[in-house]
Amino acid sequence: MKITKLIELLNKSHSQFHVVNEIRTILKENGFIELSETQPFLITEGKNYYVVRNNSSIIAFKTPQKCENIHFQIAASHTDSPTFKLKREPIFVSNGSTLLNVEPYGGSILSTWLDRPLSIAGRLVVKKDDMIKTVLVDINKDLLVIPNVAIHLNRAVNEGFKYNPAVDMIPLLTSSITSLDDLFNSYKSEFQYDEILGHDLYLYNRDMAKTSGLNDEFLSSPRIDNLTSVYSSLYALINSKNAAVLNFFVAFDNEEVGSKTRQGAGSTFLKDVIERVCDSLKISKEEYHQAVAKSSLLSIDNGHATHPNHPELSDKNKVILGKGPIIKFNSSESYTSNGLSSSIVNKIAKNNDISIQYYENRSDIRGGSTLGNISISQVSILSVDIGIPQLAMHSANELCAISDIEAIYKIELEYFNSNIEVLDDQIKFN
Repeated sequence: MKITKLIELLNKSHSQFHVVNEIRTILKENGFIELSETQPFLITEGKNYYVVRNNSSIIAFKTPQKCENIHFQIAASHTDSPTFKLKREPIFVSNGSTLLNVEPYGGSILSTWLDRPLSIAGRLVVKKDDMIKTVLVDINKDLLVIPNVAIHLNRAVNEGFKYNPAVDMIPLLTSSITSLDDLFNSYKSEFQYDEILGHDLYLYNRDMAKTSGLNDEFLSSPRIDNLTSVYSSLYALINSKNAAVLNFFVAFDNEEVGSKTRQGAGSTFLKDVIERVCDSLKISKEEYHQAVAKSSLLSIDNGHATHPNHPELSDKNKVILGKGPIIKFNSSESYTSNGLSSSIVNKIAKNNDISIQYYENRSDIRGGSTLGNISISQVSILSVDIGIPQLAMHSANELCAISDIEAIYKIELEYFNSNIEVLDDQIKFN
């Protein structure tokens, strides 16, 4: 996958709805056929398909030429990133200024959102004639700013100041309006709707994705977590050539807020799609259960590199930017990797001369979790958690090494190109 293409996609992907819209476009351009959950799945062996739920989660898959002795190979990531979500009646006036009432979505580093050019993206739910429809919107201008308090008025700002999301993180609108209708007036003429009935709108950082470093070895961008995983695994599926396996690309929404939604990893979305694909391909229930038992999943989400200024926050085994993707382990099972599942990635990496690093939290620091162990609670598949290391996770701007993105793409591509069967306590690898 070309980094220039990834940068282009990052600069368009201002909400999870826009991420899925971009994926949809790419899949259509590559001959994938859209299926609807509200219609029968009519699937032909050897063809490629995708399914969207809530316009914010998507599953794409390639069917083999002949569905005999089948199993599944799945790469899963997530479309959402930490930000701020607009409340239902977001516009209000305070002390002569027009402001937006927002609340945190996920765990952002709050201070990084201050004094930056911001805007709004997401979807409107509108009435058009006698139908309720959704409209994708992105106000493509420097619209908002969350202004800092001057140091003269807040002398403690450099001494561990605690930001209050309900007070300190309220954005200032750059123009005076009184309602959402005023804000989206230009969209009303473009989409010809009658009125706004609802919305799912988010702030986004207007800073652009770009290379940095003396040799342009780094990528600096909003939403590196987890869109680098989404787009690298998407192109790995598209570019794969495997006529013997049912390969799935999955991108769930709402990982940053727990995944317990109808479009999250905790939903039945993946299970529903796999079962319906098997039904359409005349795979029996017994064959389906055998296929699940033989299948594997890459849970792909970024992890933490050792911070050069704070190595004391990392485990004794350091993780360095540019030294390869990571396999993530945790004894409390926050990650799904174990000795058996991680061997899949280790073998692929060794076969392709790719360096692998291992990430574990310091034993006295509680780490995060991701979608792998949530997803396999619905479809019990052997899973391994992998990702690229990065710095400043959940900042308005994040940082990673370009070589690590290239390396994980190679792993994902080789995974889709391989025939990997889990046979109880051993793995058959072709």
